[in-house]
Amino acid sequence: MDLKLTDRAFLITGGTDGLGLKLATTLLGEGARVAVCGRDAERLARAQDLLGPEALCVEADVTVTAQLDEFYDLARERFGRVDGVVNNAGQTAGSSVANSSDDAWREDFELKVVAALHLSRRALDDLEASGGSILNVLAILARTPPANSTPTSASRAAGLALTKALANEMGPRGVRVNALLIGLIESGQWVRRAAAAGQSIEAFLENMARHSEIPLGRIGRSEEFADVAAFLLSPRASYVTGVGLSVDGGLSRVI
Repeated sequence: MDLKLTDRAFLITGGTDGLGLKLATTLLGEGARVAVCGRDAERLARAQDLLGPEALCVEADVTVTAQLDEFYDLARERFGRVDGVVNNAGQTAGSSVANSSDDAWREDFELKVVAALHLSRRALDDLEASGGSILNVLAILARTPPANSTPTSASRAAGLALTKALANEMGPRGVRVNALLIGLIESGQWVRRAAAAGQSIEAFLENMARHSEIPLGRIGRSEEFADVAAFLLSPRASYVTGVGLSVDGGLSRVI
């Protein structure tokens, strides 16, 4: 299927590693143009090498408004248009409510909610002009938060509410807004956790799958996330908006 992405321009936060980087390579393979940002200079350099000179890789902390604005402005200047924004920046932050701190909650919401809100708002006029879309990368615990999952589960639930509210607001302007709720999928954070535990990534993921009761019986592959994300960003999904779609091998207990 031709996703009709040739020459369309996409911005991906947290795009220098893991799922964001895989999505960037997938979009490039479909003929799109991509801009990614991240905080780590070494990952940024590796991403630039992988994506090639046609991609824009910007060092930026999305919680710093000036840096996020600079990322957007550089991408807009490079490509002359914006067809999609992917709010993917994030990290795991799970603890009990009783033992969590106010600062941890503020930092998590700044990273996962406020930054996504700001970048989306910056892009609205350009997305209206291009008939583009926004994709928020969330997690299944936005719908089914277990114990000891805050503040991440709360910020992801806020992201889901933002997705639906913005989809309703921007639908009349021709801008679609969707979310992907991921389960256990290969990503950079698992590679780093495996290394910290002194295990191979293969053994680490196999052990996770064995103890996670995933109906499909395995951890998801990064390209399985990227394929769904690319579709939702594409004109092929032109009648899909306000949706939170789980990509989790059936792990979520709710539909």
